[in-house]
Amino acid sequence: MFELFITTLFLLHPMNPLHTYNNVQNGIMVDVSLGEEVDTASLVLLDNENNLLAPPATILRGTHDITRRIPEIKELTRAAWLQLYINDTAVDSPLIIQPLTSREVPVVEDALRPDGKTTYPKIVGWMNEAEEDELPIPFVSGWRVYIDENVIVKTSEGDIRVALRPDVAPNTVWNFRELAKGDLYENSTFHRIVPMSSKGHPFVIQGGDPTGTGSGGPGYWLPIENSELPHDFGVLSMARASDPDSAGSQFFFCLSREGTARLDGQYCSFGQTLSGGDVIKKIASVKLADPATGAPVSPPVVHSVTLVPSEAKEVAPTE
Repeated sequence: MFELFITTLFLLHPMNPLHTYNNVQNGIMVDVSLGEEVDTASLVLLDNENNLLAPPATILRGTHDITRRIPEIKELTRAAWLQLYINDTAVDSPLIIQPLTSREVPVVEDALRPDGKTTYPKIVGWMNEAEEDELPIPFVSGWRVYIDENVIVKTSEGDIRVALRPDVAPNTVWNFRELAKGDLYENSTFHRIVPMSSKGHPFVIQGGDPTGTGSGGPGYWLPIENSELPHDFGVLSMARASDPDSAGSQFFFCLSREGTARLDGQYCSFGQTLSGGDVIKKIASVKLADPATGAPVSPPVVHSVTLVPSEAKEVAPTE
């Protein structure tokens, strides 16, 4: 049965990592399976915008240490995409090459809330944990390597397809993937809907709580990451309590740049909507039982959150 699974996997994907976690001493072993009709094949290392991060590397069928083929991988400080080209055509989903780096820790100060009375911990900067040990920043221990996938959020109002962004929030992406694969989100709800902020701008729809109460989670806290992805319409981000490291499974979709720009640098954004923006707006328009808390009369249901193959990444044309 195990051999059948491995055979099926390699038939589905012509390029597969041998290990999810790879330490810096061992490199990154990848198996490339090419058909007899293949004349040429190459690997290209790309950023999120499909820009080349290294010269293309010619590849043959077999098992390879790709850090030898593309030594620029050792210089990565954020996740990149490794795309296979066969006969000059990008094929299959790329691999995510995520450096296992030392953590950027948030620096917080007490800030006054709009009520003029209470305070909250506001993130005012970031400090890399490697600084105290006088190590290179960031300090890289190895790489997490896996096949890139999109997310399908299947709701009672329609489907939302999301591209994850491991280059800006790698551990948040990995956490979300694991919770989705483990079916935590199955038959949960969008328990909090805030169609307008206090200033009259579309704000957020929030889900991911398996209890539907707003207090549930996966049983642990997730350290926040210093994401650079702006909170624009359709961006997926992690909900949390006042402590920056208190996220877990709850997430929200942004409804407008005007309403959620203030969340930049304070919450961890980690995905972008590819399709289903109309579904997000439909969920945001449901009738509320309590506008003060955002509780819907009939909460929209998240039937499932599943991972599906992402599209191949084509190298961006040069001017």
